[in-house]
Amino acid sequence: MPDPVSPVPPVPPVPEDPADRIRIKRVYRAARVSDGRRILVDRLWPRGVSKDRARLDRWCKEIAPSDALRHWFHAGPQEWDEFERRYRAELAAQPGMLRELVALTATDVVTLLFGSKDEERNNAAVLAEVLREEIVRGRRAG
Repeated sequence: MPDPVSPVPPVPPVPEDPADRIRIKRVYRAARVSDGRRILVDRLWPRGVSKDRARLDRWCKEIAPSDALRHWFHAGPQEWDEFERRYRAELAAQPGMLRELVALTATDVVTLLFGSKDEERNNAAVLAEVLREEIVRGRRAG
């Protein structure tokens, strides 16, 4: 008797608006087909996660907060507004990388992966917001 073939999960539809194609997710959560392109946006590899389990399409450690900013925020996580301001300034200095990430949303969902336990206040949340703003700015310019 032949082995039953496990069905391949259907690929969910890609949202029409590229700004809606940017998602964030903890790298410790299971990979899903709906994640689209999985991009780790932390400077350090997440503890206890194998490369196989992470199922990354890319690791963009250069877009992560600088070591100095990361250490500063870790020491005072209550300083969220200031962290966001400083990280946005760092991101503004990397327009090429931002354009590259925005370009990925032209055809696919992009899931920005992070290791932080805080799912609302982390670098991926700031980066996702900046990328959405870049998409909107591009629409106005074009």
